Amino acid sequence: MRAITQIIFTSVLSGLAFQANAAVELKGELVQGALVRAQVQPGTQVFLNDEPVKVNAQGDFVFGFAREAQLEQMLKLVYPGGLTQLKPLTLKKRAYKIQNITGISKKIMKPDPKAQARAAEDSKQVKVARAQFTASNAFNQDFIWPLTGRISGVYGSQRIYNGKPGTPHYGVDVAAKTGTVVVAPADGVISLSVPDMFYSGGTMIIDHGYGVNSSFLHLSKLYVKPGDIVKQGDKVAEVGSTGRSTGPHLDWRINWYQMRLDPTTVVPSMKSVLAREK
Repeated sequence: MRAITQIIFTSVLSGLAFQANAAVELKGELVQGALVRAQVQPGTQVFLNDEPVKVNAQGDFVFGFAREAQLEQMLKLVYPGGLTQLKPLTLKKRAYKIQNITGISKKIMKPDPKAQARAAEDSKQVKVARAQFTASNAFNQDFIWPLTGRISGVYGSQRIYNGKPGTPHYGVDVAAKTGTVVVAPADGVISLSVPDMFYSGGTMIIDHGYGVNSSFLHLSKLYVKPGDIVKQGDKVAEVGSTGRSTGPHLDWRINWYQMRLDPTTVVPSMKSVLAREK
């Protein structure tokens, strides 16, 4: 009887020890628009709201929450050996900058069919670039700003024209002179490099692995081509005002596959970076 009790007690301790190790570490704020990096025990299967998430050999993975993501999310972790853990995630709701603009003529509001057709072709190229998967672990680096300066546009902001909501802004704009050098915020591979897209002008996408990619818009000059490998800090382009832009700036965007996220969730605040540069 004593031997049986000891075996049961040992099994309970082993189970508790396993559960203690069966944890997930999250790196990033749980908020709408955020990119979140995480780590689990190697060999663990991960699901976000029942959708599988790819995990590398070291147990690292990444996921994101859209601009208007539901505040209640669920991670499911299936550990080697079969233990399943459900981890509820509660996001913080964000308030976005909304601007109402009235009195715009119907002529301006009416879309140009030719422009729409060209923009649709551009969009197809962008979607293909963002859909690809590479096994690079660069997504897990500490990202840096591709350039520093005054932030002139923020993620999630939206204009409402004559009562009709426009497309939200999905990047962060950094004002800079035309020709200012833009660097890679993390290691990656160039998956798109086009000098003249209709809306975004000079456009570049860097694939950082596991669905994470950076997009740079309105560039005046592109230094690299698709397939080129870049390291964090490498010079890749120059700021411009190409495409539908009202002035020179860099529009930097972060995606997890097709999900549009806020780049400021993966870098230090611009204020802190500028303070260090002084």
